[in-house]
Amino acid sequence: MRIIPVASGKGGVGKSLIAANLGVALAQSGKRVVLSDLDIGASNLHLVIGKQAPKAGIGTFLNDPKSDFSKVITDTDVPGLRFIPGDTEIPGLANLKPAQRNLLIKKLLSLQNDTDILIIDLGAGTHQSILDFFLLSGQGIVVTSPAVTAVLNAYVFLKNTLFRMMYTIFSKGTKARDFLEQKHREESGGPHRLYIPRLLPEIKKIDPIPYENFMNHLNRLHPRLITNMIENPKDVDVGMKIRRSCEEYLDMKIEHLGVIYRDSLQDTSLAARLPITLYKPNSILSQAIYRIADKILYSEEDRFSMTDKEIDESFQEAGLEAEVDFENKMEYVEDLLHSGALSHGDLVETVKTQQLEINKLRKENNFLKMKLSKAIFQGYKA
Repeated sequence: MRIIPVASGKGGVGKSLIAANLGVALAQSGKRVVLSDLDIGASNLHLVIGKQAPKAGIGTFLNDPKSDFSKVITDTDVPGLRFIPGDTEIPGLANLKPAQRNLLIKKLLSLQNDTDILIIDLGAGTHQSILDFFLLSGQGIVVTSPAVTAVLNAYVFLKNTLFRMMYTIFSKGTKARDFLEQKHREESGGPHRLYIPRLLPEIKKIDPIPYENFMNHLNRLHPRLITNMIENPKDVDVGMKIRRSCEEYLDMKIEHLGVIYRDSLQDTSLAARLPITLYKPNSILSQAIYRIADKILYSEEDRFSMTDKEIDESFQEAGLEAEVDFENKMEYVEDLLHSGALSHGDLVETVKTQQLEINKLRKENNFLKMKLSKAIFQGYKA
């Protein structure tokens, strides 16, 4: 069973949209797919796939762990696609206890006998449970948008994933764990920054066995990036920023899995309670989802390492996809204008909306620049 966790460092980047529609696309290809809503505490994946609010979900099971887990797995209108709803009405469910987390992991792994692909829609952020579920697979997907805050949080998510792996492997009482905790104390007390390439040589010297164990796990970690909600081909450049940061500061290589343009049809499909891949399968958004699904299907499940050339090619391919989709998007708008389906007033309103988005991004960028300047100034003072 292939496990595909879908995560994001920030909410509102379309993570659930991608998880749900990937589930549809992979099921349509003939795979037996289970889509699990683990955005516990804010579960809404059922809305994206067009199901009514569930009577029972993961929360119901966790409140009665001796109950039959299969009772919370439901069929969908898509052949081959089953769904495990979360639960928004049980207090405290967003923060799973270790015993609950381990039980849930055990139950999810038990699906392997009748499931080809398990897609896990995770909550936004870097809670310990989210990181543990993401680490169930070496090929998890991180979703970002071009917004500065989304890009920053995507990197922070990957950084926290690595440190969660470190704290899991470096058990209490080991020299590696003591060293790591000391560095964390130094970080909170001054300008010292924790960068993996700086830490690993020191850990190798003082505690070589845990170091080798960590490196084995790190070499099997192969995150994949999806850049969602782009407006033009230049937006794909944010993927390179995340890649450079991961390679320089985390010693981690990531692959670019694909790009998806912002599409107002998604709001229409949501209102119609249908995934966009069913509502408008020929839309640019849907075709991007199918393209990503094909890459997943034709990639090797147990191959975690990629050459620098292959990684370069994945980012180059994302850039080409952004160019082609943009041209198709412009042709589509021209066709709508000529056919009368889209009025000039609609077009003006669309431009105004985009200007508001640009102004919002500009404010976010200025805010982050101000924080960065302040941090640099404090560093100089220290």
